[in-house]
Amino acid sequence: MQSINLTDHFLIAMPAMVDSYFSKSLVYIAEHNPRGALGVIVNRPIDMSLGTLLEKIDVPLQAEGFANLPVLFGGPVQTDRGFVLHRPVGQWQSTLVINKHVGLTSSRDILQAVARDGQPRDLMVTLGYAGWAAGQLEHELVQNAWLTVPAELHILFNSPYEERLASALELLGVNLANLADEAGHA
Repeated sequence: MQSINLTDHFLIAMPAMVDSYFSKSLVYIAEHNPRGALGVIVNRPIDMSLGTLLEKIDVPLQAEGFANLPVLFGGPVQTDRGFVLHRPVGQWQSTLVINKHVGLTSSRDILQAVARDGQPRDLMVTLGYAGWAAGQLEHELVQNAWLTVPAELHILFNSPYEERLASALELLGVNLANLADEAGHA
């Protein structure tokens, strides 16, 4: 298969996806290279708010407007660890720079800055991430498990969680109701 790089792309789960972790999910790919891929599910809020999470890790919330922000299920890997997808990239202790606008940070300092200063304002917090070994994602693409499309920041940071999957499909001109459970090969 030709080498592809899906960094800064959405993966859209096909209707036939039966894996309970990924069924009806929209994944944002933060890194894709010959060693594998890493992403976070961006449309699955869990029953926890950012205010509750910050309280659990003893970070006092002083900034307004963040207490009720939902925390998302980011994927089945390291579900006890937080990941913050944010813009701008900033200067944090542990950030994967995705592009010139977006970073994925796993260090506590970003949560402390959000709680104290309300910055970065555009963010989503996930517990866990999705990971693929070398060649695994490419194999899943050949098996028609996913559609791909370049990511749009307005979907990531401005669309309601429940509308993100449909919005990503619209980038392809596709309606979820029109997707078949199976795909053929010519």
